[in-house]
This record gives sequence, C-alpha cells and structure tokens, in this order.
Amino acid sequence: MKQLTSTEWIAHFLASDPPRSKSLVMTIFGDAVAPHGGTVWLGSLIELLAPFGVNDRLLRTSVSRLAQDGWLVANRDRRRSSYSILPQALPRFERANRRIYAPLEVHWDGQWTLLLSAGGAIEAPLRAALRKELLWEGYAQMSPGVFGHPAGDAEALRDMLVRLGAEGKLFVCSARALPQVPGRPLPELVGEGWDLSEVIAGYQQFIDQFEPLLALKDSGLPPEQAFVIRTLLIHAYRRVQLHDPMLPVELLPDPWPGARAYELARTLYRAICGAAEEHVVAAMRREDPDAPLADAAFFQRFGGLD
Repeated sequence: MKQLTSTEWIAHFLASDPPRSKSLVMTIFGDAVAPHGGTVWLGSLIELLAPFGVNDRLLRTSVSRLAQDGWLVANRDRRRSSYSILPQALPRFERANRRIYAPLEVHWDGQWTLLLSAGGAIEAPLRAALRKELLWEGYAQMSPGVFGHPAGDAEALRDMLVRLGAEGKLFVCSARALPQVPGRPLPELVGEGWDLSEVIAGYQQFIDQFEPLLALKDSGLPPEQAFVIRTLLIHAYRRVQLHDPMLPVELLPDPWPGARAYELARTLYRAICGAAEEHVVAAMRREDPDAPLADAAFFQRFGGLD
C-alpha cells in the first residue's frame, strides 16, 4: 500500500472519521489551551479549529454548549470574547490528563474499592447519575447496589460524590479476598464485571489509524500540520482511553493492546510536539501578544517532552 503524505493522511482521516466539533473543542482546550493559561481569545480558537473544517458558527455553538455544561466560561472585553476553563472543571481536566498522558502502569495490591447503597436510600435521579459516573470512572456493577473497582482512585471518587451531592449517602470501603476461604477464580469476576471487547477493538483501531504516521515522524512537519496531527492523535486516543476501566495490569489480557497504543501515542506526540507548539503559540499571540508559553507540567507529558 502506498505511503500517504501527511497532507493525504489528514484529509483521509477527516473524511473517514471526522471528530464532532464539541468534543474536538474539549480536546483542544485540554491538550493545547490548558498548558497556556487555560484562556483563549475566540479569534485564536477560530484559527486553531479552521484546519478541521469547523467554521465560526459551529465553533460558537460548541463553546456555548460547553459553557452551559459547566466546562467553560465566556469573558467579554468590549467587542472581543475569550473562553476559559471554568475553575470548578479544572480537577476533571487534570484527572483526564493524568489518565491520557501517564503510563499504563496501574498495579494491583489485592485491594478492592467497593460502594454499597441500601435499597431505597438514594432517590432514582441521583442513583442514575451515580451509575453513569461510576461506569465512566471504570467501576463495575457487581450486583444490585454494589459497585467495585480493583484500583479505584480515592480522590476522583470523592470529587465525584461531592459534585453529585452524594457525599455520605453510600457506604465506601476497601476489601480484599480472605486467603483461608476458597473462592471463584479472579479472572471470572473480571470477565463478568468488565466487557473489554469494545476497548480492545478501540485500541486496535487507533493503532491501525496512526501507525502509518511513524514513517513521517522525522520528516519535519509544518507547524500547522503537526498541530492537526497532534490534536487528532490525542482526540482519538482520549476517545478510547477514557472508556478503558484502567484495571491493574495483573488483571488484563496479555498482550494488552492499550500498552501498544500508549507507546504509539507517546512516540508520535514527542516527535511532533515542538512544531505543534509553534502553531499554538503563534495562533494565541495573534490575539494576545502576552499569551504565555506552555507551563512546566506540559513537559512532563508522556514521561517527558523535549
């Protein structure tokens, strides 16, 4: 098969798997805007979204909806508008970033995090919201009223319960198997609690889409193309990885395609990051000459950037 040029690869990707504009704006805020202070003028945002085929009208609709959803806040300065990450949303951006850019090295210490609710103690709307958020955080429903995870993030769990107004309404505890009492094999529990087939397929699709770019990573991409590819890379990886329940490596199938997908994302991101940053800074400084360079945390992504 003929090796595509970077221009051809971008055109093919946007035609075959176009990202939704609202989700794409979220990716750009998390990957490109947050490291530069978390605020961007609308004109700069329009410039950053233009190569993806997102026009002015569609962008305004997307940021307006994200503001309504509690992710962004609009700021006015005479006739100009800027958008910032809402302070209350920062912890969620930071948790997502830890998952996206950190190595998949969650190891199991034998502990389970369990959440238990008594039958009618929680009203139906809150129960539905809790179920949705817990599944998003990778928890499995073990039985009616019981959710569990072998590597639960206590900080993320606490923040989620506070945000939903469910603090103090569930029993939250840690547990481990009793070695002197025989039980079912653990892989059976994992297999019943988590259907990993879609996550595996998602990681494999990501690998198939982005592996051809390895041949181009040292070719000196123009800044705008590097930014587009970096954004599509994180957008596609985030879409799969945020549905990964992040089980400890000891409980995953071997080989686990998520590890290969992470190494691919890491290799490509590190190769094109510098050129992509040139485009981000140039776009932001066309509207704000004092827009800051990326912060120190940015350079810790994927184990360290040049």
